[in-house]
Amino acid sequence: MRPVPVYEKEFTAVLTQRPKKGEVDALIIRPTMEKKFFILFTLSLLLQPTQLLAGTHEMGEGLLNSIGISILSATFLAYFAYIIKQPLILAYLAAGIVIGPQMGFGLVTSEHDIEIIAEIGLILLLFMIGLEFDLKKLRESGSSIIITGIWQFILCVAMGLGYCYLLGFTFSGQEPFEYEIWGIHLMGGPYDLWYLAICLGISSTTIVVKLLYSKFELDTLAGRITLGVLVFQDIWAIVILGIQPNLANPEVITILWSFAKGGFLVIISLLISRYLLGNVFKQFAKLPELVLVASLGWCVLVCGIANYFGLSLEMGALIAGAAISTFPYNLDVIAKIVSIRDFFITLFFVALGMQIPSPLANLGILGIAIILALFLIATRFLAVFPLLYFLHNGNRVSLLAAINLSQLSEFALVIASLGISNHHIGPDILTIIVFVFVITSVISTYMISYSHPLQAKLSQLVATIGFKDIENAPPEEEPVIAKEIALLGFFRTASSLIKEMEELDSSLKEKLVVIDLNPVVHQKLQAHGVKVIYGDISHLETLHHAGIAQAKIVISSIPDTMLKGTDNLKIIIKMKKLCPHAKIIVTAESPSRALKMYHEGADYVLLPRVVVADHLIDILDGMLKGNLETFLKKNEIEKLTGREEIIN
Repeated sequence: MRPVPVYEKEFTAVLTQRPKKGEVDALIIRPTMEKKFFILFTLSLLLQPTQLLAGTHEMGEGLLNSIGISILSATFLAYFAYIIKQPLILAYLAAGIVIGPQMGFGLVTSEHDIEIIAEIGLILLLFMIGLEFDLKKLRESGSSIIITGIWQFILCVAMGLGYCYLLGFTFSGQEPFEYEIWGIHLMGGPYDLWYLAICLGISSTTIVVKLLYSKFELDTLAGRITLGVLVFQDIWAIVILGIQPNLANPEVITILWSFAKGGFLVIISLLISRYLLGNVFKQFAKLPELVLVASLGWCVLVCGIANYFGLSLEMGALIAGAAISTFPYNLDVIAKIVSIRDFFITLFFVALGMQIPSPLANLGILGIAIILALFLIATRFLAVFPLLYFLHNGNRVSLLAAINLSQLSEFALVIASLGISNHHIGPDILTIIVFVFVITSVISTYMISYSHPLQAKLSQLVATIGFKDIENAPPEEEPVIAKEIALLGFFRTASSLIKEMEELDSSLKEKLVVIDLNPVVHQKLQAHGVKVIYGDISHLETLHHAGIAQAKIVISSIPDTMLKGTDNLKIIIKMKKLCPHAKIIVTAESPSRALKMYHEGADYVLLPRVVVADHLIDILDGMLKGNLETFLKKNEIEKLTGREEIIN
């Protein structure tokens, strides 16, 4: 989390070693600006309301050109990274380096424009984290998260103080001065040692959450512990921000006041969510598009309140998401906001790449950064692994959490930039922190991407030195009672299927989960005792979070002409990826389409017109042979009289 926006001119000036520029100019919204930038402008006004109104700056062709160049370069290098099977985050960093003014071609020089978009990406990321907060699961992991969250930071900072002191960094309490480490001259400050140790103790929420989310591992036990530790690091960050302006004489009252304001914001958000938003979202659920708009509006509102209280916008976004995480519509919001978030996060990493100083300018500083980066990774294993191991989490979960946290936080760049502005550290210390961030971002991206084989090797290593795996250690994922039948979408055929289940075999209904957007159907299914999840079946993220990966049978009973945003062929492809062992039943409207579905991997294709024709042949044959007509009519009337379905 980064309580201070990274696009401040002072921060950009320090990173690029340029003279400080003036205040951020005001953003004037042109009447012809596309609607898709509405959220951008709204959040931008919340980011720095006093500064944004202080100057005059048009957000026009310059910003659009910067965004266009950034996205095009990121797309090209991301495709290349995909071909050679490398993490996309590294491609985005490389794109920033290529187009940036530090080591690249200088295609983008107005970096603060991109940083505004990147800041919004972080806000959306924290909002999604809040949406995925499951307080019940956090409580179940409670002792491990609380103890590790508190002591990880303390232990890592303590080790950082000792190691950096041995390297030669100082805590002099004097004005900035020049000193020497291993023959390398550094321009430092009075609190270099403290800043380095603190920055080395916190990990990157952005990198960790993005990678774990793409691997569908946020909801594993190791993922929840990792996320919990990151939340505690954010709390430590609030403490640091309270102390930082008056480092020589910390004010306890200021720190306590910050906590009080944060608690007050949580209470306000929860009260509004419980007594007002529930009914609002219930009405908006009839129009799924409004669910996303209302969710973003709620996020903007809470961010604005947080900004008014002097709290970070990211903290406000986290609280906003957590406040509505219990709503049945959160999965649909997550699925819809993913693409928006990914757009902004891509720009965040591109902007970061543009700010990376040239290592050729001072190879000695780069060498120190490499040593500190390796030390940081080592401290995560020395602090996180023993804590979780002795809390009976076993080698697997303990090592995975340590692997996940093995990088420097982007928030460290903000802390360091404030240290520069307060004359606490020298410019060379900031350069070292930037290099450590880049190095650990690259290394940890590979570590998290290949965390399971890496964990297997490390488990063998720690077992040989005495850390035997604990017999009653929790599994990586807690056992979940999965439904065996997943019904994607709900309309007339599905309604009749539920009725037949109730009359012929009620046990089948207990094995069923339905994913659909209709709130009326949602209520009726619950009344019938059927598990139902509000969500859009066209989004793979929704289906993943609905927990259908263990389903034995997946059914799509709605024809393509009635589906929005997807079709039965796409559903087959998604199911082959999400639940490859499940039997897939889909619906077609023509024989040729049905054959394509079988070719794509469907196990059975329902062709309604053929089913009806087969049934009609028997009816016609019976009518021609005798008095079946009277018997059939009477029988059908009896069957239909009093038949109540969810959709009549």
